[in-house]
Amino acid sequence: MSSHLRPMTNEAGETISPKLPAHIKNYLIDIDGTICDDIPNEEPERMGTCQPYPDALEVLNQWYDEGHIITFFTSRTEEHREITEEWLKQHGFKYHGLLVGKPRGGN
Repeated sequence: MSSHLRPMTNEAGETISPKLPAHIKNYLIDIDGTICDDIPNEEPERMGTCQPYPDALEVLNQWYDEGHIITFFTSRTEEHREITEEWLKQHGFKYHGLLVGKPRGGN
């Protein structure tokens, strides 16, 4: 459990889903087409060489530094996890988690 989460109980004293403090946001951020050019899973060789959008890097790292939770949620597959984590680290993205396997749906 994140250190930001507060244990919660209902009126009967039963544990319920924890909540973040009101000043903390939980962001789920897509990768392709959001923080860098859209790289399809069919061209994984491009995942390691694309460049981040400068504004995305700046804004996301600012949110992280402000205490918000940053989780990347991508249609990249488990097979692409390592190259994706290396790319995020190489470019200096600060984040808490990476979820892969988001359903692909197009626009």
